[in-house]
Amino acid sequence: MKNSKPVLVLNRPFWPALGGRVLLGFMAAVLLACAAPQPAERQAPKTDFDSTDIDRRASVRMELATGYFGRGQYSTALDEIKQVLAIKPNMREALNLRGLIYGAMGEPQLAEDTFKRTLALYPADPDTLHNYGWSLCQQQRWQAADAQFDQALAQARYRAPSRTWLAKGVCEARSGHSAEAELSLGKAFEFDPASPAVAFNLAEVLYRNRQYERARFYIRRVNAQTEQSNAQSLWLALRIERRMGNAAGVEDLSQQLRRRYPQSPELQALDAGRVDD
Repeated sequence: MKNSKPVLVLNRPFWPALGGRVLLGFMAAVLLACAAPQPAERQAPKTDFDSTDIDRRASVRMELATGYFGRGQYSTALDEIKQVLAIKPNMREALNLRGLIYGAMGEPQLAEDTFKRTLALYPADPDTLHNYGWSLCQQQRWQAADAQFDQALAQARYRAPSRTWLAKGVCEARSGHSAEAELSLGKAFEFDPASPAVAFNLAEVLYRNRQYERARFYIRRVNAQTEQSNAQSLWLALRIERRMGNAAGVEDLSQQLRRRYPQSPELQALDAGRVDD
């Protein structure tokens, strides 16, 4: 399977598509929490005003880096991260994003070095373990990725297990371990039943496992809300209905695809008769 590009979208659902294309963008686990910078030698103690100004400047640069990364402008994002780290050398969020940027740029060794450095500074940090795991997954290093996800999930203070169960399930599905993927995505759903990302990916795994009735249940949760559905979720629903012999459902979903996404690859596949590809 092809790899999908990780796209940082803070405070929004993340949809890592099993088939290789990103749906609404992958929200990597970079949390905007303050990290203490390294003290500089021979420097006067900072006042509260100085600290506030440092935090503000670092935050502005971090937002810019995140935006550039989300748009696929990796070199520009990396330049912004360098500016952040010049201001706050050990900022955890900046180090995490730098690792993800290197991974997206096809520099796996630089990504790995960055995550290892971050874990040396912040041992067993669950967000870094999650990001490191996703980076390894992008390199198809399945076992190593799974180990990082498991470490993240083992941290008692981890407050976002759903996203790691989701990433773990996506990686398991990509590596051909569909039974394990179903279990992991089921766990993600237990933690976050409202997530369209979880519901979509679980539906896709169930579809591949020929559990069409269950797959229908989850994909209908996504498509029930127009702002959550898209060409891929409608396409998956269409294929499920076709497998279940529901001609009326297939026709309805075909019309929705044609009306809402006339230029989509999914509609092109439908018109070409590649429904079961």
